[in-house]
Amino acid sequence: MGAGSVPARYLVYFQYLGTDFNGVAAVRGVQRAVGVQNYLEEAAERLNSVMPVKFTISSRTDAGVHALSNAAHLDIQRRSDLPPFSPEVLTEALNTHLKHPAIRVLQAFRVPSHFHARHAAISRTYLYRLATGCPRPDRLPVFERNRCWALQADCLDVAAMQEAAQHLLGTHDFSAFQSAGSPASSPVRTLRRASVSPDPASPFVLPEESRQLQFWSMEFESQSFLYKQVRRMTAVLVAVGLGALMPAQVKAILESRDPLGKHQSRVAPAHGLFLKSVLYEGLG
Repeated sequence: MGAGSVPARYLVYFQYLGTDFNGVAAVRGVQRAVGVQNYLEEAAERLNSVMPVKFTISSRTDAGVHALSNAAHLDIQRRSDLPPFSPEVLTEALNTHLKHPAIRVLQAFRVPSHFHARHAAISRTYLYRLATGCPRPDRLPVFERNRCWALQADCLDVAAMQEAAQHLLGTHDFSAFQSAGSPASSPVRTLRRASVSPDPASPFVLPEESRQLQFWSMEFESQSFLYKQVRRMTAVLVAVGLGALMPAQVKAILESRDPLGKHQSRVAPAHGLFLKSVLYEGLG
């Protein structure tokens, strides 16, 4: 280890539009695809830490998925004659050196050296945005493209979706909603909240379009989720909203524990999904 002071650990919150990225995780090697983490670590190189700075991401998101607020911890070891960065200075410095306009660091906190951004999270909330009344995706306002799933239907049976969502609440084996490739050791998760509600009119929709277009929000909260669990639950609840499934069938799908069942073949598009928040005990 090079000469320097004791490393200081920070928790940073950051947001991004995921359209241009191959997910949040860094892409190593010579591949052309790049993750959000690559840009964060590139910005951190300019901080002149004695040791290379690595971001440990709280919540992995796939290509095309956005984050209103994700989190990560990192260690910075400055020279022994320099004090640790304050959280405010660290936030400003990272934003100054970030080279992609779709990423922004929101806030930083000093945390103990044993703190772990992934393991210490007590809650994660995902938001999924839907639009109805759109005959084709290219009919969406340009400002809403890649921000929601445009459904060709004119309306959704929200009451049926809410009824179906109740079957998902609580602690269950969510194998039926897990995609292949999940690193999770157990498929058991506790879903604390699943809601479906109309969104206010989008400020990006012209008045003459607003009579047809309606936006909807779905939110899911748990301490953690399985790989693509939220997008698969969303697809099934949308099928209920469109009348293709009955609410009681969602319970049967859950209890089947079969990720390859005939009703689980569809996964909601990545571009409608946002990681809304990651919460920690005693922090923001």
